[in-house]
Amino acid sequence: MGIPAGVWFAAFLVAAVAGLALLALDRAQRTTRNRERRRWASLRGWQFTETDQVLPTRWQHGAIAYYGSGIGRDVVAGSMFTADGRRQVYVLDLETNGKVNAVLVGIRCRRSHSVVVELWLPSVPFQRERMPDLLGPVGQRYAFVSDLTSARMLITPDLVDAAEEIGGDVTVVWLEDDWVLAAAPPGISPARLERLLRDVGEVADVIDPFEPEGDHDDGAEGDVHRPSFGGRNQT
Repeated sequence: MGIPAGVWFAAFLVAAVAGLALLALDRAQRTTRNRERRRWASLRGWQFTETDQVLPTRWQHGAIAYYGSGIGRDVVAGSMFTADGRRQVYVLDLETNGKVNAVLVGIRCRRSHSVVVELWLPSVPFQRERMPDLLGPVGQRYAFVSDLTSARMLITPDLVDAAEEIGGDVTVVWLEDDWVLAAAPPGISPARLERLLRDVGEVADVIDPFEPEGDHDDGAEGDVHRPSFGGRNQT
């Protein structure tokens, strides 16, 4: 005996209502995160834009290689002082295929490093098609690097200690060109972002210490892509 058409219709209706409810919930959460991020940026005196399609293409490794470059959402740009001076900062939600997979925090160094270093939590299934070489454990993380010799020179006990302070909710911390970046879970609170920025700033200070005679701080914001702030998204 077949299932009556009315039962199929009722099941379809329930599924449709559930889907609409989930969509409404997602939009509500996105709006809340947007307002929270915008307010946080305003309090810091930083700039905010809702969408940036170019900025995530600035990097190619770490969480970008894992999830894809995607689109930057709720992007914040500014500068902050670490122990070794002022540094450029970006915070953005990384959205790929319509889903926010991570919140990226990036702090810029004064000089570029030729080696890429990715520090992954062991709990993350970090294997991908083109993975850097495995260097081995670095504290509680595993290091994957583009050049073993250069990486061994860069990964000092001070760097290990700084990376240990990042926290177990951050899946990967990585060094790429003149940036130190970290990938935090979606929905991270402003208070946690503040702590994460401080911790990532300490990593930047370790690999890029202040040198008065060769300080390049004035040019720290000169040649990197800037989100197109202005218009209706400007705070």
